[in-house]
Amino acid sequence: MSDIIQLLPDHVANQIAAGEVVQRPASVVKELLENAIDANATEIKLIIKDAGKTLVQVIDNGKGMSVTDARLSFERHATSKIKAAEDLFQLNTKGFRGEALASIAAIAHVELKTKQATDDLGTTIVIEGSEVKSQEVSVTPTGTSVGVKNLFFNIPARRNFLKSDTVELRHITDEFHRVALAHPNIAFSFYHNGSDLFNVPQENYRQRVVHIFGSKTNEKLVPVEEETEVLKISGFVGKPEYSKKTKSEQFFFVNQRFIKSPYLNHAIKSAFEGLLKDGYHPSYFLNLTVDPKTIDINIHPTKTEIKFDDEHTLYAILRSAVKHSLGQFNIAPVLDFEHQSSLNTPYDYRDKKASTPAIEVDRSFNPFAEDFGGSKPKTTSHNTGFKSAPTASWESLYVGLESKGNNSETDYSQVTFESESKNESIFNDSSIETKKTTFQLQQKYIVSTLKSGMLVIDQNRAHQRILYENFLKHITIKEATSQQLLFPLQLHFTPNETKIIDDLKNDLEHTGFVFSELSEKEIIITGVPVGVPESEVSIILEQLISDVENDVPDTNFSAADLLAKSMAKSLAIKNGQSLNSTEQEHMVNSLFACKEPNVSPTNRPTFITMAVDDIEKKFM
Repeated sequence: MSDIIQLLPDHVANQIAAGEVVQRPASVVKELLENAIDANATEIKLIIKDAGKTLVQVIDNGKGMSVTDARLSFERHATSKIKAAEDLFQLNTKGFRGEALASIAAIAHVELKTKQATDDLGTTIVIEGSEVKSQEVSVTPTGTSVGVKNLFFNIPARRNFLKSDTVELRHITDEFHRVALAHPNIAFSFYHNGSDLFNVPQENYRQRVVHIFGSKTNEKLVPVEEETEVLKISGFVGKPEYSKKTKSEQFFFVNQRFIKSPYLNHAIKSAFEGLLKDGYHPSYFLNLTVDPKTIDINIHPTKTEIKFDDEHTLYAILRSAVKHSLGQFNIAPVLDFEHQSSLNTPYDYRDKKASTPAIEVDRSFNPFAEDFGGSKPKTTSHNTGFKSAPTASWESLYVGLESKGNNSETDYSQVTFESESKNESIFNDSSIETKKTTFQLQQKYIVSTLKSGMLVIDQNRAHQRILYENFLKHITIKEATSQQLLFPLQLHFTPNETKIIDDLKNDLEHTGFVFSELSEKEIIITGVPVGVPESEVSIILEQLISDVENDVPDTNFSAADLLAKSMAKSLAIKNGQSLNSTEQEHMVNSLFACKEPNVSPTNRPTFITMAVDDIEKKFM
């Protein structure tokens, strides 16, 4: 039998490795930004065209590369970060695998320009699909510029799976946020299709957070500082009243590297226990500094997962530090006798000693004394705070009873009796106005009768279907009516969230929203759809932003569809809400007037039926 195992060519191996390292344009952005940081750059410029599908370029002023290093950097497992396996447990750099540039060059057109400060001329290398097209000397500034064009040009299937420009740009922005927040000592600029999205200078950590998430973020931040032998914590958490339905403002950095850790996230949520509403998540921007020997980064190519030696200790320290900060800045309710102003000793009495209270007794005071025209007992002035009313003598209680007590001939014509209530028969059909055909079960289900059996409707899902089709009709066919607000409603969101609302502004206006101003600083709403309470507007928009971030549509119809789904989910009757018989019947009639009454907007069943035969089988 012939041998069947063979060694794959380098370009095939690079394409396979690229499947793990490069998942979308945002992955390229992450790798190139981290390489620029490892090159000790102080200024980094990110240039994007068509959400990274046409161009991803990162320009830095770092130390650059020599001619040999520039050519060798595109080889697999070629790196300057480590030299031995032991170095994996003493990592102080972002990269160490030596796979990023080789993987990117295997699936795109790459142009590298680099020059060291000690050299007069730099090097330019052009690679297409792992094949070096040219390498020549060029004039270029100190540092490195890497341009990645036509991503996935040789893998059409991967390119077809890319989302819309809006989705891909949002993923790129998320990666930019993670890198920029971890390194406030580096100046970053971000350009997309020629427009300036972010331009942040070198600054402290608080200023960096405010620059990225908007000026209103400054008042939301609560500083967290703690240093122990195991862990050093610095950063900020958001105040509970500014919590969000999304997790878009949750950032953990371990040794200046962004990570995802559900375990440590639970520590933050437990510190906020009792302060957050259901379904809301706290915001935090926390830097954790630990000994590199106690963590393992080599878990996944994306390097966002880290293993800790002692997670339980980190959990306890992190939870205590956040809880302490919330209490220290009077965010969490505390009982502190030294700082509660209402319990403080007045300044005038601070140095006085307590004295025994004096008791004075008026021995001549007689509460039963009465004034019958004679002399009034002499008493001292005693102000009780009550006004005494004149009382009649006890003989007056029996006046007029002689004619009623022992008279056998009582005049019953003067006696009135309590009228008896008029009771009608419960079987009188004329007293029944309507026949009740539905009832509510556990304030969650509406039960109705059918000719063949019984119908059970989930009231929340049914109302979602009703509202969904109603909103969709207004968005796509005709404009809905709007109710004007007496006072304009001012809302504040982050620049990314404002951009989402701006993209959906036309569809929102078709549902009944009226915007007088929509900018990065604030959103002013003067009108809302009929039936939408003013207090629900911010909740609706937050839910909409959350849905868009999780499933951004590719077409205008999908945008309208997603908007209708999100608003229906926010405004639908919740389980646990009591409905009267009229509302129940209206719900049933409205549901079966829909085009697709069987399922909710999220394709979940809205009702079930039980035939009489099925019920009879239960009794067998």
